[in-house]
Parts: sequence; structure tokens; C-alpha cells
Amino acid sequence: MPRLFGTNGVRGVVNRELTPDLVLKLSASAGHLLGGEIAVGRDGRTSSDMLARAAISGLLAVGCRVHDMGLLPTPTLQYAVKNLGLDGGIMITASHNPPEFNGVKVIMGDGVEAPREVEERIEELYFKGGPPLKPWGEVGSIEGFNPIGIYIDGVLSHVDVEAIRKRRFRVVVDPGNGVAALTAPELSRRLGCEVYTINADIDGAFPGRGSEPRPDNLGGLSRLVKTVDADLGVAFDGDGDRAIFVDERGIVHWGDRSFALVARDYLKRHPGETIATPVSSSKVIEEVAREAGGRVLWT
Repeated sequence: MPRLFGTNGVRGVVNRELTPDLVLKLSASAGHLLGGEIAVGRDGRTSSDMLARAAISGLLAVGCRVHDMGLLPTPTLQYAVKNLGLDGGIMITASHNPPEFNGVKVIMGDGVEAPREVEERIEELYFKGGPPLKPWGEVGSIEGFNPIGIYIDGVLSHVDVEAIRKRRFRVVVDPGNGVAALTAPELSRRLGCEVYTINADIDGAFPGRGSEPRPDNLGGLSRLVKTVDADLGVAFDGDGDRAIFVDERGIVHWGDRSFALVARDYLKRHPGETIATPVSSSKVIEEVAREAGGRVLWT
């Protein structure tokens, strides 16, 4: 059987590999399997509104109750699906890919991306022509809901807000013209930080820099961190599920190095505990964990 899903959902160049018709039929297939109440969100790409409408149409056609969450980061949609007790979600995003791409991520009720066995069931339905559609009196319904506020509250509930506020950090946030502009600056302000931003206007052409934050395109962030004497710089990808850090010297901490720093700090405070990381991570994570007496769970 042919495959639709890759390692991070379904992706392709818009109106070439990834068309509204494909997204509609794919979403209908996912909605038929997941059923019930489904959230739909999108990143800021030029084509995302068009494709989100196609996804919503497919879900309504199979009788789902759709919660249209509009523009938001992928982690915000995942949080909302789990914490609102929904049956699943559809996120329209191509993450860090160039602007001509877009994609579809299917989210399960626990807020995690669909496992391969669910993807295979969706693909089977799709390649058989799609699921049966509901008669006119049984099509689904749609309502709007913005979960950004509850997402920020949720993040704050997991950190020592007062301890951070006392430090009065100065932070530079670079959303890369992506949807992290809707969450990261506000979250930082609520933590008592003095916040500066760069590339904070949502623009699907990503005019400020490439949508994937890399050392070779974060020069503007590094310079601003040094100019304003900031404690930290943070750069995000297009849908806000990837972050790269810049220290007070303007040095970019790229890839697994940033997680290694977080893991080392965590294991200092929680010796002997387990940290989880994808199998694509480098061995530096395991080395840091071993030195700190921790254990690595490869996912």
C-alpha cells in the first residue's frame, strides 16, 4: 500500500503534492477513525488557512464536532486536545520547512502525534477512496476556541514563577515570523522578564530568516542579545515546536547541546531520574545523563 505519512506527518509542496482535496480526504479519514470532537489549528504559512478549511470540511463531512483553534503553535494544540478531553486534533503545518511547503499532523487524544499503526489505518481508508460521508442531517458542527491563554497558564503551573520573577531576566525572543510570536513573548512577560523581540510579525513567507533556526541564520538574534545585554535569546521554528538558545555572549547552542544543558541541570536537582529523548538524538545526551547518575529512555 502506498504511504502518505513520513516521519512528521504528511508534507509536500502546496498545490503540487499537497492539495486541498488531499487534505480534505485525509482529514475525513482521520476523523472517521478518531470520531467525536476534533481540534483544528494552523501555523502562519500563506497556504495554512486554505488547508485548514479543507481539513475542517473533511471532518464535518464525517460528523465530527470541530473546535477551530485558528493560528497557534503545534504544542498549544497538543496541550488543548489533551486538557480539554478532545478525541484528537489536526494541525496544518510544515514545521521548519521552506514556505512553499505545508503539511498535516494528526494528534491523538493524549496530545501525542498518531503512532504508525494509526497512520496505516488512515492511509488504508484514504487509498480506498475515503470514509463514508454522513447524510445531510448528520454532518458535524463547528465552533471557535482560542486555547493560548490556558496553554500559557499550563506552562506557568509547571515552573517556579516567583523564583524566575525575582531574577528579572532580560530575554530576546525570535519567533522567526512564526506562530510562537503568539505565546513566547507573553509567557516571558508573565515570568517577569524584560522582553525584546525580533522577527515577531507572523508572515508565511518567513522574511526575517529561514523557518528553521540554525546558527547560520541567527546572527540578528545574537547581535541583539549582545546589544541589549540580555541574559538569554530564544529562537523558534515556524510552528513553535523547536527552540534554539543563545547565551549572554551571543553564542548559539545548537541541536542536542541545548537539551544536554537542560538535562544536566535537571539531573543535578533530581539525581538518578530518567530523561526521555528521541533515538535521533546524539550520544552527548547519554554522556550527560551518565555523568549525573541519570538514565536515558530512547523514544
